[in-house]
Amino acid sequence: MSLALGLYRAVTRLLEPLVPRLLDARARQGKEDAARVGERLGQPSLPRPAGEVIWLHGVSVGESLSLLPLVERLRRDRPDLTPLVTSGTRTSAALLARRLPPGALHQYAPVDGPRAVAAFLDHWQPVAGVLVESELWPNLVLEAEALDLPLALISARITPKSARGWSRAPGAARRLLAAFRLILAQEPASAARLQALGARVDGLANLKLAGEAPPHDAAAFTALSAAVGDRPVVVAASTHPGEEAAIAQAVARLSRPVCLILVPRHPERALDISSELARDGRRPALRSRGQMLDARTDVYVADTLGEMGLFLRLADVVVMGGGFGPALGLAPVGGHNPLEPARLAKATLTGPDLSNWEGVAALLVEAGGLQVVARPEALTPAVARLLDDPDAARAMGEAARRAASEAGSVVDDVLAALGPLLPAAPARRDHR
Repeated sequence: MSLALGLYRAVTRLLEPLVPRLLDARARQGKEDAARVGERLGQPSLPRPAGEVIWLHGVSVGESLSLLPLVERLRRDRPDLTPLVTSGTRTSAALLARRLPPGALHQYAPVDGPRAVAAFLDHWQPVAGVLVESELWPNLVLEAEALDLPLALISARITPKSARGWSRAPGAARRLLAAFRLILAQEPASAARLQALGARVDGLANLKLAGEAPPHDAAAFTALSAAVGDRPVVVAASTHPGEEAAIAQAVARLSRPVCLILVPRHPERALDISSELARDGRRPALRSRGQMLDARTDVYVADTLGEMGLFLRLADVVVMGGGFGPALGLAPVGGHNPLEPARLAKATLTGPDLSNWEGVAALLVEAGGLQVVARPEALTPAVARLLDDPDAARAMGEAARRAASEAGSVVDDVLAALGPLLPAAPARRDHR
């Protein structure tokens, strides 16, 4: 074992007794689920089901949602396996509670302390572990390897910054990456960085390309459509601080009345967003407070979870958030998933910071289904053009839908690659 890994394991073992206090403090701040904080210590809140368990992990919302198509296919094709999905944030847990298929379980991932990890693995005893994107927690990975648990790193992504960080501990990087029996990189650049760190990359697979259109409540759609009336709708999805005010200003400069629906990435920011909009002279309404959308509402703050499909379906034009940070002098976020509106054939605009979605964004831009806008103020003419030419907006949305559909076969490739790591499926009885 490398010196860096040995030191890490010694320090985490020494500090682990302090973790419960830290988690309790985070729970008081709303950053942890107080009712389930034991899960972070490896203490399960659910019994282990009979039969085999396959463990899948995505740290936050984007990674967790990218797992859903794979989980759904596992439930369909391998009903003998119970998927256990772990994640690390309250938002991801709330979304997974709504979206996981019947028979799939969710738990919070354990912190990377030796005892928490050992307790988690001892209780669930999975037959394989599937980690998404860049989850290289040393205690978790090495304990799984010690138990002879087959690990796969799927849709693996490593940024230049992360690669530089790992390159300062090359022995640790090689050791952790060697513990994975299967590595499928998200795109060629990540594959090259992982190989430079000593990984054996077995192929490419981007789970973010898979999936269906997000669901919606038809009755809520009818009610909101009636409330909007004849106004066109612009939906700003997954926005971050600074973007809400900038997008609202851009939309306010349009020559016609427009209903702007803001769907913040973190709904708990809704009151701050509403106050900021009111100071700028807007008339916001908050969905979580039951405030009604009517003809006087020019900004509807959709601060609820699990309703993205509803708001995207209302949109005439979608503006994806998370891409305008550097243009506003703020920290980069890396963009958010442009495939969600693409699957609903929505004309979509986004900012230039797309580092988390480079491959997907390039695919959609090349197909004519996504437009990158340099600065928030440039949204005004871009949105106006699409609202003034509905045929062009429909053509753009349809191009996005086709591109998203053609890219969606990745789950087949991932399941085929995972096959050798899984136990053989039981023979199915012939009921003829």
